[in-house]
Amino acid sequence: MTLQPLTPVNCAGLLQPGFSLLRLDGELLLFGQKGWPKRSCPTGVFGVRFKSGEMKLRAISFSNDSCYLPPLRCPAVCRLDPYDGLPESYLIHGGRTPNNEISSSLYLLTMDSRGCNRKLTLCCKEKDLVGELPGARYGHTMSVIQSRGKTACVLFGGRSYMPAGERSTETWNSVVDCPPQVFLFDLEFGCSSAHTLPELSNGQSFHLALAREDCVYFLGGHSITSDSRPPRLFRLRVELLQGSPLLSCETLETGISISSAIITRTGPTHRYIILGGYQSDSQKRTECSTVILNEKGIHFEPLESPHWTPDIIHSHTWFGGSAGEGSILLAVPTEGRSSQADVHYIYQVSFQTEGKEVQGAQGCSQESTDYDDSTPLEDSEELYFGREPHELEDSSDGEDDNYNEEDEEDESKTGYWMKCCLGCQVDSNIWEPYYSTELHRPAMIFCSRGEGGHWVHAQCMELSETLLLKLSHGSKRYFCLDHGGLPYQEMTPPRQVMPLKRTPMKVKERKTPPTIKMSPAKKSFFRRLFD
Repeated sequence: MTLQPLTPVNCAGLLQPGFSLLRLDGELLLFGQKGWPKRSCPTGVFGVRFKSGEMKLRAISFSNDSCYLPPLRCPAVCRLDPYDGLPESYLIHGGRTPNNEISSSLYLLTMDSRGCNRKLTLCCKEKDLVGELPGARYGHTMSVIQSRGKTACVLFGGRSYMPAGERSTETWNSVVDCPPQVFLFDLEFGCSSAHTLPELSNGQSFHLALAREDCVYFLGGHSITSDSRPPRLFRLRVELLQGSPLLSCETLETGISISSAIITRTGPTHRYIILGGYQSDSQKRTECSTVILNEKGIHFEPLESPHWTPDIIHSHTWFGGSAGEGSILLAVPTEGRSSQADVHYIYQVSFQTEGKEVQGAQGCSQESTDYDDSTPLEDSEELYFGREPHELEDSSDGEDDNYNEEDEEDESKTGYWMKCCLGCQVDSNIWEPYYSTELHRPAMIFCSRGEGGHWVHAQCMELSETLLLKLSHGSKRYFCLDHGGLPYQEMTPPRQVMPLKRTPMKVKERKTPPTIKMSPAKKSFFRRLFD
């Protein structure tokens, strides 16, 4: 195994505790960063690229018929392999937003299209459930099980706010463990049912869930009631019978005291590696373990840990996610070091894998919020308008996994993939927020004309924040100052203004005004100036 430091290129601030990593259509996606609220095309999903020890992020667009996907931290994420003619997809349930709102929605994330240069466009749909529905929560897990030729999802654990009737002024924002119920989703009809098992008597969150066929293993987790991480291990068996499902639970003795761990799959035979996590509030778990699921059950094997750097050893917190088969993206806060410009140290941990890469790892892990005291995010980081797929195609990596040279030039000039008009005076590398809707990067307007379209800083266009918010709604395209004056919607017809009738005044001894000869270029210049 190897531990490789990564240099984030203008994107270290986008990694926050509780983010999720998804692998869809061979591309690694970062999910959990804040986006523009109530937008048809949010910006909370980014493509992750590793090259020559650097990590770069690129915005991923959504189709125009997508619903708004809020930036969710610590949701339950579950991968669905292609089945019955349906494409590969991800189910996302619950989660906590940067504004400390807890979600109870269920989303289905799929690939919508690929551009001619492999630009990825996603589609997000909210799925409606009926029956006994799970409440809003975060830090829980969701797994896919298969039984008797049927497929269903198992949801368990998590924490949420204290019920409204039990809150007081001091405990208004206090969270508690959700009741230890198991929820079963039918993916075809959207039916949900809740099940209570005697073995699951206490709530737990930030645990691990591993699924194989009709069994789900719940490992570790943190309990708020006892403020402990007992070495719990449960095996839940689900039989999808013709009438109602049959659930049974068994307590195993080979558990691990751990929470908020990261898990990655390393082989086609349900072989996983557990890394990271916490043994207590003040002690990280620096050991690694190999987990094997087979017909006989679950087996644990010790694994040699990477050679941790001093920054990792002495840090109080760490978090990350699986970056693919046998690979983990690990982030360690710099903890206020003035000599470090980035917010986090970023590492890629690579393990040896066996066989060919197999899609559809069923492992789920959640990141702890015990130390989630990062700077609250504002509502928006940038404006990102919904556009047609051919307008969104900025060259992606080719078959040889090389970055587009034009993108490299853009990053060196303006930083972070965004380019602006030629007369731009804004340096995004030393950007200070000008609008209250900004945080890390300046607000942008996308001009749909020019050389395939380009970004323009809203401040360069002298837009007020009120106008900026107004333009952010909808999915129309806009022109910048260089291509048609003030931004306006391309599909909106110009307003007809009736000219005013003016009666000329009679002036005695009126002199003929002198004639000024101008070239066509000067006439065009003054016409644009006074228009």
